[in-house]
Amino acid sequence: MLRNWARLGWGLPYFVTPRNGALLQRFSHKLQGNSAALILRTEKSIDQAVPNPSWSQEMMLQFNRYMEMTKDGSWQKLPSYQSFSDHLPEGPWKEELQNRKYRFFLRSIDGEGKGFEYAMFLKPSEKRVVAIFQIGPYLEGPSGFAHGGAIATILDSTVGASVIYISCRVVTANLNINYKSPVELGSVVLVDTRVDKIEGRKIFASGEVWSVDGQTLHAEATGLFIELQPQKETDSSSSL
Repeated sequence: MLRNWARLGWGLPYFVTPRNGALLQRFSHKLQGNSAALILRTEKSIDQAVPNPSWSQEMMLQFNRYMEMTKDGSWQKLPSYQSFSDHLPEGPWKEELQNRKYRFFLRSIDGEGKGFEYAMFLKPSEKRVVAIFQIGPYLEGPSGFAHGGAIATILDSTVGASVIYISCRVVTANLNINYKSPVELGSVVLVDTRVDKIEGRKIFASGEVWSVDGQTLHAEATGLFIELQPQKETDSSSSL
């Protein structure tokens, strides 16, 4: 999976407000730390990783718990937009991508609460990202439970987010997942990930999917990510 994170931003201030426009709670804080991990906000972008009416009480509880931890600067909330173009400033690239009407896979299901509802938080000092996921009814595999591919998606996305703190241009070389316990549809899980080791251009990372009480391990993963060299990335892009 190519992770071309040109959209990652530079610690710009932003505000967190509910998607439906009703003011449930409002936060304001500035992202700090390694700029490669921070996501650019444009004036017209709408952060999707914020409360909406589909969020369960447990989802709100976990979200507010991590938002509290951002107040001392040890954790940072990562905004999430619907498409790559939302992360870009105004210009020809943004207009071209908007015309293609592409959408991120995690934001591809219309209808609040139907697919992936989530918010991610970064702890730079530990190269760690924790994501809160609420699993919607359109992600069913076995009756009443999340599809294994949905679990793989949230692991790949969250482990990848921790790797992006190290490098903004990486590809997933491999992702190994052990499934331990099924995840019920509608439930909220915590995905805890971190970078474990760096060897040249190789970045090793891992993560787990836990129940919110920390008692049930649903899945665990290890991954190898490769940092792209600028010249090779240019060459590969020109051959597409």
